[in-house]
Amino acid sequence: MHPIINIAVKAARRAGQIINRASNDIDTLKVSSKQPNDFVTEVDKAAEAAIIEVLSEAYPAYGILAEESGASPARDGSDGEYQWVIDPLDGTTNFIHGLPQYAVSIALMRGKTIEHAVIFDPNRNELFTASKGGGAFLNDRRIRVSRRTRLGEALIGTGFPYREFDKVDLYLSIFKELAQKTAGQRRPGAASLDLAYVACGRYDGFWEFGLAPWDMAAGALLISEAGGLISDLRGEANYLETGNVIAGTPKIFLPLLKLIEEKLPANLAG
Repeated sequence: MHPIINIAVKAARRAGQIINRASNDIDTLKVSSKQPNDFVTEVDKAAEAAIIEVLSEAYPAYGILAEESGASPARDGSDGEYQWVIDPLDGTTNFIHGLPQYAVSIALMRGKTIEHAVIFDPNRNELFTASKGGGAFLNDRRIRVSRRTRLGEALIGTGFPYREFDKVDLYLSIFKELAQKTAGQRRPGAASLDLAYVACGRYDGFWEFGLAPWDMAAGALLISEAGGLISDLRGEANYLETGNVIAGTPKIFLPLLKLIEEKLPANLAG
């Protein structure tokens, strides 16, 4: 395992300990809203602080982009090309309702390239890791995307709008058609895990609009290293910028992309 992955795993497990302790007493948590339907708890903040402390101590020349604290420069003041991208608790709404579908997500980017990824599910003790060119793993076991080739047999993950509702009719239109042309769709509520599930073959594809970089970065590398494909809505590699993503096995990705592209208005960015 790459030394950077070792440090990221250490940080993710430390955050997982904080999350697991708090999950035993959810009713006492302080919960606030960043905006409608977008919650943050003291656990998010404590987990993020723990992650940043571990990563910055080991790599002080790397910058940070984290969900709760935003972008911050390298601890040593250098203008490095590396940046950690962190979601300390992806699936906060699930967490505060006691629904055990949430994860810690950490990626390291060099410029616009995702170099390393860790996604940790503290409920199932499942650790997904990947390094660029080194493959993707679940608890040290090599993983690959599924071998399904037909959209009609595919199980697809997705997520519906919960902050911005201007595209809800488009979502429902795509969802309706996919409901008729796939084996089913699932919306568990933690995009990082959804992407990890594509990488390990539990899903055959995934699509969602309006995500943040910390929702996607680690999962995107897992999918690529597991033999899958990932893009924005136009088939380009701008998903971290647009927040819109489609992913899947090589055989499922193309018909999924085509179906969604045909539904998009001409003025909608990828």
